[in-house]
Amino acid sequence: MKHQFHPTVVREYDIRGIIGETLGADDARDWPGFRHLAARRGRLHRGGGLCTAGSARRCSNTRWFEGLTASGCDVVRIGMGATPMLYYAEASDEEVDGGIQITGSHNPPELQWLQDGVSGASVLRRRYPEARGTGSRRRIRQRHGQRHHARHPWRVCRAPARRPRRDRSRQARRAAASAGMPGMRRRARLEALAARLPGEHHLLFTEVDGHFPNHHPDPTVEANLADLRALVADKNLDFGVAFDGDGDRIGAIDGTGRVIWGDQLLMIYAEDLLKNRPHSTIIADVKASRALFDRVAELGGEPLMWKTGHSLIKSKMKETGAPLAGEMSGHVFFADEYYGFDDALYAGYGCSRLRPGSANRYRAARAIPPMLNTPELRFQVDEVRKFAAMAEIAGRLITNPGPEVESVNATSGVRVNTADGWWLVRASNTQDVLVARAESETPEGLERLLAQIDAQLAASGLERGKSVGH
Repeated sequence: MKHQFHPTVVREYDIRGIIGETLGADDARDWPGFRHLAARRGRLHRGGGLCTAGSARRCSNTRWFEGLTASGCDVVRIGMGATPMLYYAEASDEEVDGGIQITGSHNPPELQWLQDGVSGASVLRRRYPEARGTGSRRRIRQRHGQRHHARHPWRVCRAPARRPRRDRSRQARRAAASAGMPGMRRRARLEALAARLPGEHHLLFTEVDGHFPNHHPDPTVEANLADLRALVADKNLDFGVAFDGDGDRIGAIDGTGRVIWGDQLLMIYAEDLLKNRPHSTIIADVKASRALFDRVAELGGEPLMWKTGHSLIKSKMKETGAPLAGEMSGHVFFADEYYGFDDALYAGYGCSRLRPGSANRYRAARAIPPMLNTPELRFQVDEVRKFAAMAEIAGRLITNPGPEVESVNATSGVRVNTADGWWLVRASNTQDVLVARAESETPEGLERLLAQIDAQLAASGLERGKSVGH
């Protein structure tokens, strides 16, 4: 009898569910991802596919490793660490068929998912459509895989720091303050990493605890930055950075304590990169401010708006050769002197390596140009209904846009440009939510944009509810 997957767990680029309710070890045993890849490469009949596996301070990791070996895969465990460590381990060994990170990012302990690093592409619904409801339909020779531990996991952690250029500036930054350094087991290792960076550094919440006793580890929620803001003010630091629970998203504040949102942070990185690589393509997701795209063009770059989703962004970077990309959610991807995946620790390092005189860019990013915008407005909609509603909204805007609509961009959901600015509605790839955002130059314009969002939702029998987290 085929194993039945819960219909909600297989998402666009990860497998996500609640442990004990929608996700269990049986799912790992029959998950077709590595089984299909290994079979396609002829590995199962000669001893099994090889995958790397890591975890980010989660409380039920062992059952997943047992499930993977039961599926016939040989597993090399890199231990507890940030998700970018898994990306590096998978990408740096040609014998490895892929990698799986057991994580939950900033979400509650019972909510977990597997991020898939198979062959550098992880669009699960396209690659394994049968995983939505049932197990593998292919006849694959059964075997029990072996489990190994990486002999030098600390080298895996250190290795990415060898490739980027050395900081050549003579001006030390005061200083990068890091909150919630993700997925590292020992404080000494955190201090060793910080010691390799230029400037003065202060660390917050270095003890690993999957129950998150200090605050929720979502760096895009301003309330979660209160301790970081207090430290920056107390020590009179230049800036502070914060990480999510598995180390692939970054948040930041400037020396005055103001939040530097994801698109503003990307603007800072782009300004630095385009000095050395003029005319480069810079990718941002559809939620980013118009100010970012205008600023990249002003600096001589080629701005490109693309779909939201870390896997989708990485694929587009490979397609276009873009050296830099980012999302409003804090995923930042460097491919100029790095490997092209989203690594919040490296992004934090990027803040500290900016050239002399760049400290003021953190403040300047807040004022170029003055725009009024909403944060991400995320409201729950049934998993099936959200896609149907988006199709209805897109259909109305294409067939009967109305006099206020200047253009509609359907790259991901709908991004509507009007004389007041722009608004966006899209379906989340990973949650049962719709995401909205709006931006204008005036408060009145912003109100009109939000009213247009509400009108479209109402036409589909929906309304903006209380905003929920990622």
